[in-house]
Amino acid sequence: MFDFLIAPFSEFAFMQRALVGTIAIALGGGPVGVFLMLRRMSLTGDAMAHAILPGAAFGYLLAGLSLPAMTIGGLIAGVVVAIAAGLVSRLTTLKEDASLAAFYLLSLALGVTIVSLRGSNVDLLHVLFGTVLALDDSTLLLLASISSITLVALAVLYRPLVLECVDPTFLRSVSRTGTPTHLIFLGLVVMNLVGGFHALGTLLAVGMMMLPAAAARFWSEDITIMMLWSIAIGIVSGVGGLLLSFHAELPAGPAIILVAGGLYVLSLVFGREGGLLWLVMPGRHLEA
Repeated sequence: MFDFLIAPFSEFAFMQRALVGTIAIALGGGPVGVFLMLRRMSLTGDAMAHAILPGAAFGYLLAGLSLPAMTIGGLIAGVVVAIAAGLVSRLTTLKEDASLAAFYLLSLALGVTIVSLRGSNVDLLHVLFGTVLALDDSTLLLLASISSITLVALAVLYRPLVLECVDPTFLRSVSRTGTPTHLIFLGLVVMNLVGGFHALGTLLAVGMMMLPAAAARFWSEDITIMMLWSIAIGIVSGVGGLLLSFHAELPAGPAIILVAGGLYVLSLVFGREGGLLWLVMPGRHLEA
C-alpha cells in the first residue's frame, strides 16, 4: 500500500510539485466552479477556458514558453472575450451563450494557428493539454497566489454572490454591488482558468473547476458545504489522477480529469442530495 499510494510522492520531486499544483488548483477552482454552476454559467466557464488560448499563444509567439508572457496574454484575452461577449449580447439580438460560443470557436482556432506558426507539435500539445508533471517554482507560486486571491475575494464577496445566485433582481434593487461583484467574479474565473491552463492546458483546465463542483452538488444543498465538498473532490481527483498516471503510464492531465469524472459519476449515483440511488429508494411514510 505504501509503494502504491505514498512512494511516488515521497521519492519523486516532480510528483510532489504536481501534487502541490493540483491542490492549489482545487482550492481556487472548486469554489469558483460552484458559483458558476449555481449561476447556470457552466458552459461559460468552458468558453472562457478556450478564450484565453489566443492571448497565451501570442505570449508564446513573443517569448516562447515564458510563464509571465503566457499568463498576461491569457488574462488579457479572457477579459477581452468576456467583455466582448457581454456587449454583443446587450447591444444585439444575439444571446450571451451564442456570442460566447462564437468567440470561443474563433479563439480556439486562432490560438492553435498562432502556436503552429512557431512551435512544434510538442509545443501545441503543451498548450492544449498542459504539463502538470513539469511545474517549476514560479508556476507553483503563481498557482498558490491565484488560489489565495480567489479564496480571499470569495470570502469578501460571499453575500452578494449568493444573493446574485438566488435573486439577482433583488440584489440590484437593494444594492449597487451587483455589477461590480459580477465583474470581479468573471475576473476570478479568468484567473483560475489561466492558472489551470499552465498545469492542464486550455482543453482540460475547466475540468478541475466544473467536475468537482457538479459532484459536490449531489452531497449538500448548503453553498458553503458545497464549496468544501468541491475542494475535497478536486484534491482527491488530483491525487488519484497523479497516481493513475504514474502506475498506468497515462498522461497526467487527462488522468486527473478522468478521476474527477469518475467521482462525478459516483456522486450522481450515490449522492444524498438528488443521487439516482436515493431517488429510486422508497421514502418513509408521509415523506416526499
